[in-house]
Amino acid sequence: MREFDDAVLEYFLENQQQLFPDPVAETLEEAEEFLEDCMAIVVDSAQEVLEYFEEEGIDLDGADEDEILEAGEVFEIGDGRYLIVEG
Repeated sequence: MREFDDAVLEYFLENQQQLFPDPVAETLEEAEEFLEDCMAIVVDSAQEVLEYFEEEGIDLDGADEDEILEAGEVFEIGDGRYLIVEG
C-alpha cells in the first residue's frame, strides 16, 4: 500500500481538475483511496518524472522537460516532489 502524506493529498484535492473535468475526491481519505486505486506515485524530482515516463514506455514524442512536467497527470507538489497520476 502506498503512503501519501497530507501535503500530497491536499495538493491533489485542490488541483484534481487539472486532470479530471469533475472532482474525483472531496476528502483526504477519498483522495488517498483514489490515488491508491490508480497506482499514483510520488517522485522526488523532475528528473525522476522523466525517468518514470521512460521506464513506463510512454512515448514522449520529442517533448521537452517543461512539456512533460506540465502534462495533466503530473502534479508539482511545491516542495520539489511530483505526484504522477495515471488517469
